[in-house]
Amino acid sequence: MGHTGSVLIDLHTHSTESDGTDTPAELVAAAVGAGLGAIAITDHDTTAGWAEAGDAVRRSSAPLRLVPGAELSCACPDQHGRMITVHLLAYLFDPESPALVREQSRLRAERRARLREMARGMAADGFPVDPDEIMGLLPEDSPGGRPHLARALVRGGTVGSVDEAFARYLGSDGRYYLPRTDTPVLRAIEMIGEAGGVTVLAHPFATARGRTVSARTIAELAEAGLGGVEVDHPDHNQPAREELRELAANLDLIPTGSSDYHGTNKTIRIGQETTAQQSLERLIDLGTGSKVIG
Repeated sequence: MGHTGSVLIDLHTHSTESDGTDTPAELVAAAVGAGLGAIAITDHDTTAGWAEAGDAVRRSSAPLRLVPGAELSCACPDQHGRMITVHLLAYLFDPESPALVREQSRLRAERRARLREMARGMAADGFPVDPDEIMGLLPEDSPGGRPHLARALVRGGTVGSVDEAFARYLGSDGRYYLPRTDTPVLRAIEMIGEAGGVTVLAHPFATARGRTVSARTIAELAEAGLGGVEVDHPDHNQPAREELRELAANLDLIPTGSSDYHGTNKTIRIGQETTAQQSLERLIDLGTGSKVIG
């Protein structure tokens, strides 16, 4: 599903710099192997994979363009005014923007501390996980995340899959789940804008993930400078896609489509959902903080 055109574009993927299983170079190779014409690297709260992915694109003879990006975890009120976590995809921003560097550093440190505490709790209850081993497997600048703990549970034979680990232990209702302090969504949109970037609201109607924002909230975010909305996503059913596509048209938001690829952490294929060429060009026109590679 998603856009089908002459150039296949996937604008939401993750590498080992956050919670994917492909290195940035392997991510580029997977994109080439899938016949993609453009890919965005959007690791959680880090730009650490940009250089390696960019080098891989430059070495490749394939006609692949790389859109530098990141996925930011943000706090936002839902339709009832309760605070929930939403994800912002940020593209083509200046990675050296001081306010953004400070906030991403804070988020990475909190994510690492949270991961260690969750692992310690499970180890104390007799689960076959070693907090030091889990943390030692992370790249130096990686924030880490629950998928790293989930894979340790798979390796230890506690569960059969990452999905099962989340369903039984690590989801927001799980016994070992710990909350985190996310960036207020309006501040995140502002910071990315100041850094020359453009923001797209990721999987906003993915009800399987928990509470979601309302159409009214998306309109308010658009007023605050939100650039686009992820319409075609594996966690969106057809009615959600149709509503979001209509919202995007009415609010002049850029509609995108993406796989949210995590390598073997999920069963989703890279390029399973795609973005229209016109949408990518609109993003490129708006994003002035960094350049597309390739």
